[in-house]
Amino acid sequence: MIAVGVRVALEPIGHFYYLPMVAAVMVTALLARRLSVILAITLSIIANEVMVQRQGALDATVNAVLFAVVAWAIAEVCRRLGGALRTARALTRDLAMREMLLETILTSVPIVTLDREGRTQRVTPAAAALLGVSREEAATLPFHTLVPCFDEAALESARQGGEVLSPSTGFWAVWRPNACPVPLTIHANVLPDDIWPEHIVLALAEQSQSEAMRQRERDLTEKLNSVWRLNSMGEMAATLAHEMNQPLTAAAVYLHAGQAALAKAGSPADEATRALELAKAQLLRAGEIIRRMRELLATGSRSFTEERASQMIQDLDPVFTLIGRDTDVTIYIQADGEDDHVLADRIQLQQALTNLVKNAVDAAIGQENGRVSVSGRSLGAEGYEIAVEDNGRGIPTDQRDSIFHPMISTKAGGMGLGLSVTRSIVESHGGALTVGRSKLGGAAFTFRLPHSQELDAA
Repeated sequence: MIAVGVRVALEPIGHFYYLPMVAAVMVTALLARRLSVILAITLSIIANEVMVQRQGALDATVNAVLFAVVAWAIAEVCRRLGGALRTARALTRDLAMREMLLETILTSVPIVTLDREGRTQRVTPAAAALLGVSREEAATLPFHTLVPCFDEAALESARQGGEVLSPSTGFWAVWRPNACPVPLTIHANVLPDDIWPEHIVLALAEQSQSEAMRQRERDLTEKLNSVWRLNSMGEMAATLAHEMNQPLTAAAVYLHAGQAALAKAGSPADEATRALELAKAQLLRAGEIIRRMRELLATGSRSFTEERASQMIQDLDPVFTLIGRDTDVTIYIQADGEDDHVLADRIQLQQALTNLVKNAVDAAIGQENGRVSVSGRSLGAEGYEIAVEDNGRGIPTDQRDSIFHPMISTKAGGMGLGLSVTRSIVESHGGALTVGRSKLGGAAFTFRLPHSQELDAA
């Protein structure tokens, strides 16, 4: 009807015949199906025949047929164009969805593209965050400055595709500002030649969690091996505690006999008699240690008695003197005797203190004027504090926790049990063994023993 109206409006200008009807057929073809197109063509022919006087039936028929053929052809073109437009719109939507999905993936995945010379071309946000730089900064830097050691050999390996391994450890390390190095794996893919300037795509993957898991596995294996060795040593200690008691007793008897024989010789043998007395005292002490060890292995308990901490320290003076004399290290003892009553296993605590002094002497050997200080003082309600200090090299801060672990030693040939056993003894007495920096310049091992009244209350 609109086309007829246009046809009538154009009549004063000229005879347009079927031309305005073509628009009606085109619009119908774009909006409706073929049946509607046939109806539009038919109505157009009828309207044109009504409005135009033909010379005859043949002329009307020829014009109608020509219009029908041309209109149908135009309608088919319009239909195909409409289908192509709908397909294009669908493809556009699909492409936009794919592009959004790809953009999301690229935003979350560390990707870097390089040109043929290895220059950085494109960096995703995740890659920039992983490398510790901004995207703008990363795009202006060569890749080997972002990932150190990524040299020409690594670039050549990337051109072959596949995983690119570091020649030293297999992992690449990225040094972020003010942070620990981050281990990376790099996987390379080569782009087609017609994509320019990008040539190589590098996919970066952080391995911190994987490396941490592998480190935990190694630590667990090491701990299991340590437990196995400790169990074996426990069995060996039980055997030694049983077998060594008789030889030590016999040696003490022989020393006693030697003392009796020297006593008959008179005053010239006094020095030898004193040396034998000290040796016998140490043998008896060793026998007492073994006896306590057997009790501990058998029952897991210790016997505590009320002791004076200062006296326990002073009683070790002959032992410390011998240790210092053999190593040319001076050992000072300063034990405050005021308010020093504690509940303790005397033998075990003296053994722990001897271990600490031996370690301190080993650290002071080789130092000018090697010195070791053993001090004790009362802290009132906080207990009695005992400290062993030296002027050696000290213990690095990062090793102050690990030195107490069994089977770990900083000395060549050490078994790594001295400090572990010492800490266990101190903790069994209600104290805590700590290590720090000494006023003498080396290490300071300190522990506090609760007073006898406090330990009874606990």
